[in-house]
Amino acid sequence: MSAPFEERSGVVPCGTPWGRWYQTLEEVFIEVQVPPGTRAKDVCCSLQSRRVALSVCGREVLQGKLFDSTIADEGTWTLEDRKLIRIVLMKTNRDAGNCWTSLLENEYAADPWVQDQMQRKLTLERFQREAILLRIICMLNFCPCQNPGFDFSGAEISGNYSKGGPDFSSLEK
Repeated sequence: MSAPFEERSGVVPCGTPWGRWYQTLEEVFIEVQVPPGTRAKDVCCSLQSRRVALSVCGREVLQGKLFDSTIADEGTWTLEDRKLIRIVLMKTNRDAGNCWTSLLENEYAADPWVQDQMQRKLTLERFQREAILLRIICMLNFCPCQNPGFDFSGAEISGNYSKGGPDFSSLEK
């Protein structure tokens, strides 16, 4: 299964029988294809910290224990164009080392290649955020930055990037 890493959008999708799911450092997105013309009143969606349940027109589409915990109060679902349900879950653990390998505990696992691409993407996202923070710190300290734009969208990572890549927090400033 091929799942291209779309640098700008940050999407490494994992295909499922009902649609796809993907993740960022902070969120997990679930996209479910539904019959055209589906109305919101046809949808029953329950989002809890560790569980998700979705049925459409009385038919169960998705149900089970999530791979990891989420912030239940921040989970949302929308019906788009009456043919796509998008569920957005906010991860409780938001570091690059928290790459979900499956949507549910024992279902909808990404194959090893897709997992690798997801981990690379989350690591690049972490590097991008750290570069932005460094730039802000530099600006606040009136430090002239040599690189005005830190753009990692075309970057490639080789080596050890598991668990979010190397930890630079111990480096002296």
